[in-house]
Amino acid sequence: MDYQKLGLEILARVGGKGNVSKLTHCATRLRMEFNDDAKVDSKAIEALPGVISVVVRGGQFQIVVGNNVQQTFRVLQKEIGQPQTGAQKQQPKGGVVSRIISVISTTFTPVIPAITGAGMIKALLAILKLAGAIDPAGTTYRLLDTVADAAFFFLPVLLAYGAAIKFECNPILAMTLAGALLHPNLAQMLAAGTAIDFLGMPVRLADYAGSVLPIIFTVWLMSYIERFAEKVSPTMIKFFTKPMIVLLVTAPLALVVVGPFGIFLNDMVAAGAAIVDGRASWLIPMLMGGLQPFLVITGTAWAMTPIATGQLTKNGFEMINGPGMLASNIAQGAATLCVAFRTKNTNLRQLASSAGFTALLGITEPSLYGVTLKLRKPLIAAMIGGGCAGIYAGLSGLVRYAFVSPGLAALPAFIGENPMNIVHALITCAIAIVVTFALTWILGFDDPVEEANEVTQVAADEISPVFSPLTGKAVTLDQVNDDVFSQGLLGQGMAIIPSEGVLRAPLDGEIVTFLPSKHAVGIKGDNGAELLLHIGIDTVNLGGQHFDSGLQIGDRVKVGDELVRFDIGAIAALGFDLTTPVLIVNSEAFQVQVLPKPHGVHAGETIMALKANKEPA
Repeated sequence: MDYQKLGLEILARVGGKGNVSKLTHCATRLRMEFNDDAKVDSKAIEALPGVISVVVRGGQFQIVVGNNVQQTFRVLQKEIGQPQTGAQKQQPKGGVVSRIISVISTTFTPVIPAITGAGMIKALLAILKLAGAIDPAGTTYRLLDTVADAAFFFLPVLLAYGAAIKFECNPILAMTLAGALLHPNLAQMLAAGTAIDFLGMPVRLADYAGSVLPIIFTVWLMSYIERFAEKVSPTMIKFFTKPMIVLLVTAPLALVVVGPFGIFLNDMVAAGAAIVDGRASWLIPMLMGGLQPFLVITGTAWAMTPIATGQLTKNGFEMINGPGMLASNIAQGAATLCVAFRTKNTNLRQLASSAGFTALLGITEPSLYGVTLKLRKPLIAAMIGGGCAGIYAGLSGLVRYAFVSPGLAALPAFIGENPMNIVHALITCAIAIVVTFALTWILGFDDPVEEANEVTQVAADEISPVFSPLTGKAVTLDQVNDDVFSQGLLGQGMAIIPSEGVLRAPLDGEIVTFLPSKHAVGIKGDNGAELLLHIGIDTVNLGGQHFDSGLQIGDRVKVGDELVRFDIGAIAALGFDLTTPVLIVNSEAFQVQVLPKPHGVHAGETIMALKANKEPA
């Protein structure tokens, strides 16, 4: 999969880098927010090869691309740089619940690697302890256990960063406030049990380690105080008066009002969950096991995360998320693999085999959006199978000892003080697999008719020319000062050092990519070739300055048509390399013959010849 091309095409269809106000990612999806939602073409994005699905939930635009989301994210991040927030940014739409989910999602997303990594260390220690390979009383065990506990003890500090990003305030000041809530002095005063006041107002001390809601409320309050401090601070001394006002006002409010209120809500939610678990231990895992796909689709799966992390911090285990999610994830994998066994569609079999295996390991979005949701009946089977397995998980008292995405790869997270817990986890997985696979086989699904593979339109014995888009000096790709181009990672081709600032069409076709920065053009040729023309190296940083074009995605072009005009002198004076790669992105479908050595070339001259492979890729 060409993730460079995918990233550029996504960027073009979301309205360009100037329209992106926030860009993050999780395990399988890009998460974006925009200055103007009207500029985003979601249907065109969903139709892109490599995009599994598009989801708009919880105030975020989510693009599901699978396990290799980081490659696409890096492309977007490099093109966008620092996301820009326009003055006319639209307020997020949706009700109170939608906004709350958006806050939780944005706040927790940057934290997931830390608590997942810590959770896996906990799981590793459990295995080593069970095998007798490590002494629980030894310093090695205690040090590793401290490393794993750190992510949960200092969770408010980590969450402060994500909350500051969401509420658009200073993340360092937010993390400082979280540090104040966790300071050892407060712990000592709490242990002493003496009454404390601040300017006569009573302070209810609490243990904020591992808490969630207090710091989110505190950073939300801080965002307003920071704007006030920005407004009232004189320009000449704003550098130190603004942060002083923020800390001086927010910290006491957090200790006197906001923090205790957040702890109260935390305790109320935990008490409610304990009551439900005490009276019907099977209910929550059954609901999570059966309805988890619905929660993922609607973006509400994050709602349970604060409760689960709170239980893990206080009790060392949790039963809210983990047991039901284990049942649901395994059921998704079983349903998808059953589809892979039964389908006669080659493309679906390949997708289902990969996505099903990934779901068994704990990552379900490719399975959910790519297979079961589209086929529907397998999704119903997975929800029933997940619910049945969830009932057993609840009745057996299954708990999760570490924060990881539940699946076969994360089974060590279910090893703990109760030696039977891992046995119950394995039985839960077995029930999910057997019930779901059997139901999917019985219910069946509408197997999509396999479409004929797209074959290049160049006959196997026909030579198709590619003409020079520029006048200048033609050079080989290995002379391009960019590893992505010079190593042929985006496809075969060559490059031109232009002597005239006019880019022309090198073949007949359709414009499929054109960025707002106007430095890169993608063309799908009538001969089946996909070309990328990239004017200069790192010229995206110019943001369209010194480039001029009226080109639009979807335009038809003929050989020699003017695509972009650019000011060679001005761009070179700014220190940019104007070497322009001309690449055949789908070069695996062709035998590409490139003119062999550097030479002068005029626009319209033949620079490459393409001959279709007899068995196109």
